[in-house]
Amino acid sequence: MTSQPVFAAQPYAGIATFARAPYRPEPVPVDVAILGVPYDSSTSYRSGTRFGPRSIREQSLLLWGYNNALQVKPLEVLRVVDAGDVDVVPPSIVDTHRAIDNHIRRWLDVGAQVIAVGGDHSLSLPALRAQAAKHGPVALIHFDAHPDTWDSEYPNQKYSHGTPFIRAIEEGLVDAAAYVQLGIRGPTAGPSDYEDALRLGAKMITLDDFRRIGLEASIRTLRETVGDRPVYVTLDIDCVDPAFAPGTGTPEVGGLTSWEILQLVRGLAGLKLVGGDVVEVSPPYDHAGITAILAANLVFELLSLLALQRQST
Repeated sequence: MTSQPVFAAQPYAGIATFARAPYRPEPVPVDVAILGVPYDSSTSYRSGTRFGPRSIREQSLLLWGYNNALQVKPLEVLRVVDAGDVDVVPPSIVDTHRAIDNHIRRWLDVGAQVIAVGGDHSLSLPALRAQAAKHGPVALIHFDAHPDTWDSEYPNQKYSHGTPFIRAIEEGLVDAAAYVQLGIRGPTAGPSDYEDALRLGAKMITLDDFRRIGLEASIRTLRETVGDRPVYVTLDIDCVDPAFAPGTGTPEVGGLTSWEILQLVRGLAGLKLVGGDVVEVSPPYDHAGITAILAANLVFELLSLLALQRQST
């Protein structure tokens, strides 16, 4: 099967699958599945990210198909489908994680790569479980305002959107020597919040570091840290300044610009990307849809990286 042309209809008309890709809720042999995860029950401040996948799909209809920066048409190079949404269980994060893990494994089993669209950041843990089951411990590039390596956000609760990466390292899903975070900033409860991430092995590029060393040096650090390992890219939209991405649950001032995050993702071209996610888009707080527009474009950039990867093999 082949993907449908991006211009099946005008952006204001038709059914909003991602970039008008065919809707295939059951796994079929394709190159990439875009999978929605409409779950936000583990958010610690503003909820609403359960509506993120739908909003991102709507804004993806404005994608014209050709990536001028990377010189590729990803939906022509790749067979891409919209895999619909995971059937989440709002009262149970454990059952939801099990559903996400199983759903992604089924797509990986037919040879597809998966880009998950959230939803809150807790989805990265089951996504990494599925990826590690296929590839072994993966390298991890993590764009975020927050380390998300707290042991718990709530007493005796191991799972939330602030704990996925400590759990992933504990479970051996991530190669801690190939784990890099970029965009970290903002007030915390104390110095241990950053120190805990560093003790786990994460290489941290705070926003202050990024401003000091610059874009090109930051891209070199990302690439050198993960090397030639299979790499998963997780992108929390709050790595971007709320001036550019207000629709998120835990906004932090002083972040990346839209242009900077696009350049950072494009700078990953040539790495061995096995999957990724774009998370924490909360439409109730998204003025004029600008956060969802950016998120849709970031998914498009990840697709473009996968397309370049396919062309090089």
